[in-house]
Amino acid sequence: MCGILGIVGNVDVAPLIVDALKRLEYRGYDSAGVATLSNGTLDRRRAEGKLVNLQRKLQGAPLGGHIGIGHTRWATHGVPSETNAHPHFSAGVAVVHNGIIENFAELREDLKRDGYGFASQTDTEVVAHLVARELGSGKTALEAVQAALKRLQGAFAFAILFKDDPDLIIAARNGPPLAIGHGKGEMYLGSDAIALAPFTDIITYLEDGDSAAVRRAGMQIYDVDGNPVERRCQRSIGTGYLAEKGNHRHFMEKEIHEQPEVISRTLSHYLDFANDALRPLNLPLDFAGIDRIALSACGTAYLAGLVGKYWFERYARLPVDIDVASEFRYREMPLSRNSMALLISQSGETADTLASLRCCRTQGVPIGAIVNVQESTIARESDVTLPTLAGPEIGVASTKAFTCQLAVLASLVLHAAIQRRTLTPDKARDLIRTLSEVPRYASEVLKLDCKIEKLARTLANYKHVLYLGRDTNFPLAMEGALKLKEISYIHAEGYAAGELKHGPIALIDENMPVIVIAPHDRIFEKTVSNMQEVAARGGKIILITDEKGAARTTIPTLETIMLPDVPEFIAPIVYALPIQMLAYFTAVHTGSDIDQPRNLAKSVTVE
Repeated sequence: MCGILGIVGNVDVAPLIVDALKRLEYRGYDSAGVATLSNGTLDRRRAEGKLVNLQRKLQGAPLGGHIGIGHTRWATHGVPSETNAHPHFSAGVAVVHNGIIENFAELREDLKRDGYGFASQTDTEVVAHLVARELGSGKTALEAVQAALKRLQGAFAFAILFKDDPDLIIAARNGPPLAIGHGKGEMYLGSDAIALAPFTDIITYLEDGDSAAVRRAGMQIYDVDGNPVERRCQRSIGTGYLAEKGNHRHFMEKEIHEQPEVISRTLSHYLDFANDALRPLNLPLDFAGIDRIALSACGTAYLAGLVGKYWFERYARLPVDIDVASEFRYREMPLSRNSMALLISQSGETADTLASLRCCRTQGVPIGAIVNVQESTIARESDVTLPTLAGPEIGVASTKAFTCQLAVLASLVLHAAIQRRTLTPDKARDLIRTLSEVPRYASEVLKLDCKIEKLARTLANYKHVLYLGRDTNFPLAMEGALKLKEISYIHAEGYAAGELKHGPIALIDENMPVIVIAPHDRIFEKTVSNMQEVAARGGKIILITDEKGAARTTIPTLETIMLPDVPEFIAPIVYALPIQMLAYFTAVHTGSDIDQPRNLAKSVTVE
């Protein structure tokens, strides 16, 4: 989840590296560091906390040098501190690392027996020492790295700098992504194309097991056995997105307000609204021949998948097994040739989701991926990529990526339903027209920001919150709770409303607000009965509904948020916005760091 940047250039690179690291800070902000090589001397600056602290250090003590590496850290081994910040040094070797070395304790003891001392608590320092030891045995820099790699177990991406070679950075990848950028007389490497956007849009992605010698004149890539290989050079579309907050206070606020536009863009990719028709999909299968979907994702993407499960089973009559990706492999789900795997990931680099994909690959089933980064590892390794077209999402708490994932799932469900003949052509056209209305409804919901912000001032005073919903509103209840605890640090849980009496009702009192997501639908009365149970125990209800729902309940509420009357099919997409806004404004009033909440990172590239 850390971010890596390297430059072999022709000017002082430290300021360029720091500027590029700003684009990677969503990957980690526990500490940051830069190392450069100048006149035969390796030097570094490191700082605990956010990148601004490193910038201050560099202002007071600049680094020269036309070659360098940088890092922004999400802590795994060792607390966030300057000592544990990357780059790590050993005898003329500097290393930055994204990932986890699983056998680092064994390697550490081996190195200690050889007299190597350790200054940090990190697993990364063993890599610096391993490479230095191999260099000391007479190997070249490339040979030393490749020998060290054979000792490592786990997931990693490295950039390694050498005191004795001012024209070389060695890169290596096994799991987390690493891209090499091509310039004119200079070369770059980074954790993703967005970080390289200021420098180049010509990118080569390393594959698992690859190492690469990167010099000003070019690069050479080697496979896991050390043989020279060619990897595809491509133009990156990610470099066209330069993330700015504009007039918004936070990226999360900006991304909430971008949803009408990006949902429209995503739906238009899959649906022909002018003719109320589906656009052709380049799928390696016909849904009519599929008897089950195995769906896997993490976090918010998993909750989008839960909504998709309801849709696939209801409209396409297609059973869906869904697992959080960290459990998928270990449940050992049997998959048949008539199954399909569907993976959902915003970054396309989520380690557990990627592991699920590879597990499915061994069972020979077709694999689709719903991703926001079309050049990502998951996208490249899938049989078909279903892009969300949300643009870069910088805020750690997902907003527009979530609703765009729902938009893709809804479109895919219609394809499945038509191929399986579970919807008539007229009904399919009706649902396509319904989806075309989502951006308009989303724009209407955003106009409720003043009312929701006022409610958030009250919610910010509580320590615990319950969210309730039925049907597709159950995953939304879990998503609302996840958003609130992610960015405001208020403890929140989401439950199926019917489960309230099976345990959570014990928590209800005047200090436990209960947020009920309940559009006026076919099961509205069931949800109202659960609200009655809350009210009877002194619970404070916040009801998110529509005009019909508000009129049909006489239960007193702390607040009722009235949304437009929307068709049931698209309600999960529209109702996602107010729960995002409520979490956002609550976090504003608690004073937490909204775009970079503590202990979290945007792209989870370790298991």
